[in-house]
Amino acid sequence: MNEEILINFSPMETRIAVIENGMLQEVHLERNDHRGIVGNIYLGKVVRVLPGMQAAFIEIGLERAGFIHVADIEAQDGQPDSDEIAHLVREGQSLLVQVVKDPMGTKGARLTTQISIPSRYLVYLPGSDHVGISQRIEDESEKQRLKLCLESYLAGSTELHAMADGAVSEFDKEGVIVRTVAEGVSEKDLQQDVDFLRRLWVQIKQKIAVGEAPQVIYQDLPLALRTLRDIAHPQIEKIRIDSKETYLKAAEFVDQLVPDMASKLEHYPGGRPIFDLYNVEDEIQKALGRKVLLKSGGYIIIDQTEAMTTVDVNTGAYVGYRNLEETIFKTNLEAATAIGRQLRLRNLGGIIILDFIDMQDVEHQRQVARTLDHALSKDHVKTKVLPVSELGLIQMTRKRSRESLEQLLCEPCSSCEGTGSNKTPETICYEIFREIMRAHRAYDTNTYSVLASQAVIDQLLDEEAHRLAELEEFIGKTISLRLEPMYVSEQYDVVLR
Repeated sequence: MNEEILINFSPMETRIAVIENGMLQEVHLERNDHRGIVGNIYLGKVVRVLPGMQAAFIEIGLERAGFIHVADIEAQDGQPDSDEIAHLVREGQSLLVQVVKDPMGTKGARLTTQISIPSRYLVYLPGSDHVGISQRIEDESEKQRLKLCLESYLAGSTELHAMADGAVSEFDKEGVIVRTVAEGVSEKDLQQDVDFLRRLWVQIKQKIAVGEAPQVIYQDLPLALRTLRDIAHPQIEKIRIDSKETYLKAAEFVDQLVPDMASKLEHYPGGRPIFDLYNVEDEIQKALGRKVLLKSGGYIIIDQTEAMTTVDVNTGAYVGYRNLEETIFKTNLEAATAIGRQLRLRNLGGIIILDFIDMQDVEHQRQVARTLDHALSKDHVKTKVLPVSELGLIQMTRKRSRESLEQLLCEPCSSCEGTGSNKTPETICYEIFREIMRAHRAYDTNTYSVLASQAVIDQLLDEEAHRLAELEEFIGKTISLRLEPMYVSEQYDVVLR
């Protein structure tokens, strides 16, 4: 598979595009004024404990307080293990927390006290003695090699490293999770990663010792460097960066942390915008729409709501060449691949309901499910797919930690307030009639003036003209109409004169 990463930098924002076989698969965006905070560590202050919800609000210095559930709180030294929030935190208490979900909409950041610090090959778990291996590493012998290597190093080098770091207390408990890119990595490189993470944790502890809540203690890397750490892998052919300054920073970072990626870095000085190389801008625009066309003539409809995302598959103009069942099967196969790509491209998370076209053939159902699993296997975000339900729906989840592409780039329509539809001019006319009747009963006035949009005024002067005349006769008052060019279709006013 031909895979490249494009990094587009400007003084206002950084954008990342992951390209596979010439096709956009993922987009990541970070604006300088609105950087994501997932992975940041804060010394927070408990401002409110909610025993009924088994949760608490933590002030971390942002616009909205963060939220933490009892399941995400580890008992501190001297505390008994408990599933009661009131036993673990109290109002006014300082608490070290890490962001696991960015603030979204009206919700504050989701927090945890289970701190984890990622590097290239490992995720460091201070306070834990767990050694875990990425589930994406399938070779059992390699899993065993990695586990034994790290267990041995963590157990045998604790005292040595504590002494080498000087004014640092001993590492009484520490664990790691081995990341997918660590497959095949040498023992020496893994040990160097452990040493790097230990030094970083020492620096964090020193800041905690002198910090006052609320305060940021540790900030994750900027997007360009996070991409090199988290997304880039040995199969990537090129990483093209269109900023010389960002390229030099990336080269320094790669030299220190991931030297095997150095040969893949490339500064792109071309006059043509880097995202134009693979029509990335056009693909981003398409990813903001509901409808995704399939090559066969079918299409899928994607609707994103606060509660869940639904995906509906339709045959559209595709009629096939043999029979209806074959047409449905081919459409569902193509849709399964497209859905895997769209979930990554749009960064859709949470509960997702897939409504494929009903298939009678059990083997067809299995093949579509396998195709979906294969498409999702390329996704570095954790997904879970349930079996087909009795209603023929596939329910799945995709881990959500950051806002979707639509949430980042769009806002609810000021006219329809996010419903995706507007009332018809006829409906608005009847609302105006009712408002006039309401005012007539309540007030003594001579005339009424209706201010409305062009579409509503046209409706009142045409299809509803006779009803407007009947209303004037009924109330015995004059009703005048006035166009307000700045009004949207549902906006109107009834002025009493």
